[in-house]
Amino acid sequence: MIDIDNKILKAEEELENDFKKAEQISLENQNKVLQAFIKNKISNIHFNGTTGYGYDDIGREKLNAVFADSFGAEDALVSQGFTCGSHAITTVLFGLLRPGDTMLAITGKPYDTLDDTIFGVKNGNDNGSLKDFGVKYDSVDLIDNTFFDKENIIKKVKQNPKMIYIQRSCGHLYRTALNIDKIEDIIKEIRKVNDTSIIVVDNCYCEFVETREPTEVGADIAVGSLIKNPGGSLVPNGGYVVGKRKYVDLIAGRFTSPSLQKEVGSYETGYRLFYQGIFMSPHIVLQAKKGSMLIGKVMANLGYTTIDNTNNLADIVRSIVFEDKQDLINFCTSIQRMSPVDSYVTPVPSEMAGYDSEVVMSAGCFVQGSTIELSCDSPLKKPYVLYLQGGITYEHVKLALNDYLKNR
Repeated sequence: MIDIDNKILKAEEELENDFKKAEQISLENQNKVLQAFIKNKISNIHFNGTTGYGYDDIGREKLNAVFADSFGAEDALVSQGFTCGSHAITTVLFGLLRPGDTMLAITGKPYDTLDDTIFGVKNGNDNGSLKDFGVKYDSVDLIDNTFFDKENIIKKVKQNPKMIYIQRSCGHLYRTALNIDKIEDIIKEIRKVNDTSIIVVDNCYCEFVETREPTEVGADIAVGSLIKNPGGSLVPNGGYVVGKRKYVDLIAGRFTSPSLQKEVGSYETGYRLFYQGIFMSPHIVLQAKKGSMLIGKVMANLGYTTIDNTNNLADIVRSIVFEDKQDLINFCTSIQRMSPVDSYVTPVPSEMAGYDSEVVMSAGCFVQGSTIELSCDSPLKKPYVLYLQGGITYEHVKLALNDYLKNR
């Protein structure tokens, strides 16, 4: 019989009500996705792929429809052609912004991996960034990394920026993810003074964590990766864009070409995993949420600093502050040692594209880089914050945590 640390057993008792709440949210989201499948009359024929141009690819078309309905949106662009979340976001930015336009980020600077896309800072000028194309950038930081700065946001949105950009998850910042209630509230405030700016939400790590999505509370576009939540750990690659049809069309024009938009795009392998992935997503997200709650509770009980938002999770990321760098690396080592893939590998800090410090990460995943699977990473700079995400079974997260406690 497996010897589970008493700290885990104690935390599970403390989390009983939080787990029940998470299970109810999962049930509601599962029904939402199921109804999208039923509405669109999904059949085995939609799993088949096409070749060449992909004209009349009913699998691709119905997959877009299922995503749109699951997110309460008018339209969607879902494709394996998106290489990652940053690629999907970049396509949205270039699809909607034109020379002379302003992009206003109201959650502070976006992910480091978008720096070259927006500013061209690392590779210099003339790298094809928004700046090179004459797009201006402005931002408003969150108050205490938690609340929208409504006063300054309203001042800036009155200047009618072309795009208002919201990043829901924390990225590599020690802050809470923004729940749907906060996003709904700020969108309502913005629309009182500005009804023309395009509101875009980076939805990565947040899909199906709550019962509503940004496109159901007034956002014009939401964008994310399929190797995170909505792929259900099954989708091998890709990304999605959902929102108002006129904006999805513009983004699709950037993704393919303005004359083709969503009329082309083949995938000979077929779409079964994409359909099955989004169907499984609400349950897989539940597993990740419960795992995040467990690790957060145990680490907090041990005296580590972690954002204790178990009653109102808005993403699947768990941020933990380590006073000692080696302790952080040891935690990563336990995650890697208890991974189903590459368990024999030892995490070693190293340089990584898009980051200004060494990064250590653990990811023994079936899909390379999949952050709906149990994984963690940390830019090794003070404060030493570990960002842990995913876990496609709660039991796996529990076993990995148990290994860390036994070896710390």
